[in-house]
Amino acid sequence: MVVQTGVSTLPFLGPDVAASYDKARVVILPIPYEATTTYRRGCENGPDAILDASQQVEYYDEELDREMWEVGIYTHDAIADTRERKVSSEDMLKSTQETVYKLAADGKFVISLGGEHSITTGIVEAYRQANPDESFTVVQIDAHGDLRHEYEGSIHNHACVMRRIVDMGLPTVQVGIRSICKEEADLIKDKQLAVFRAREIAVQPDWMERAWASIQTEKVFITIDLDGIDPTLIPGVGTPEPGGMNWYSLLTFLRHIIDHYTVIGCDVMELAPIADSVVSEFTAAKLVYKLIGYQAIANGW
Repeated sequence: MVVQTGVSTLPFLGPDVAASYDKARVVILPIPYEATTTYRRGCENGPDAILDASQQVEYYDEELDREMWEVGIYTHDAIADTRERKVSSEDMLKSTQETVYKLAADGKFVISLGGEHSITTGIVEAYRQANPDESFTVVQIDAHGDLRHEYEGSIHNHACVMRRIVDMGLPTVQVGIRSICKEEADLIKDKQLAVFRAREIAVQPDWMERAWASIQTEKVFITIDLDGIDPTLIPGVGTPEPGGMNWYSLLTFLRHIIDHYTVIGCDVMELAPIADSVVSEFTAAKLVYKLIGYQAIANGW
């Protein structure tokens, strides 16, 4: 029995190619939760915008030479939906944790769509419970460190998500970082965290090799805050920062991880749609389809 809450959503890629839950290898989980936005609001509308834009994504992937929808993609109903009602951070984390755990227990590869980045704490906790005897590395694509202990009175602010994950004792690799406070800089030095800053990525050709080498475990969870990508490619985010990863560097980096490690799940967070523009949501939808395709090829689906 799938945990179903919230309103029905448009299936990823469209109803013509949507798989049933039983036949799906991949589950798209929309989590339109927004409570701690600190700059530009709208990320609670991100999941629906991605799903809507996915209707325009070409089924055939020219890089992979396949129509990747054939692996079976099921779109779950939305959970922790703040468009309908106020949702506390505790309720969001509980709902997210329970839903992702159930989906993972059913053998599904889950790609969660946010919503604000604080959601990732609940997702990662679900995978901790699903992998009690084995650690995994959280690889973060992001403009921001998200390592503050608390922000604006909450330890579950979107600016604190990676601090919560570090506090879980999980190894992390942070890529694309270009905005941190002194508290975060001190924590990075104190704990010797693996951080690959955008200004270094721009001038160091071997950064990918060093980032891959810093992954400490066989299993990996990938969390993507879309502001990690250059805002000329994805301007529709809540906290844009100049600089960031370009499209093909991002894909090269992600595909190598998926090919060489066991990726247990992914999320794509913080899309805040811009009126009269579809470039951000379409790029995000294309990225989700790439993650599905890379995972399918790596696992022989």
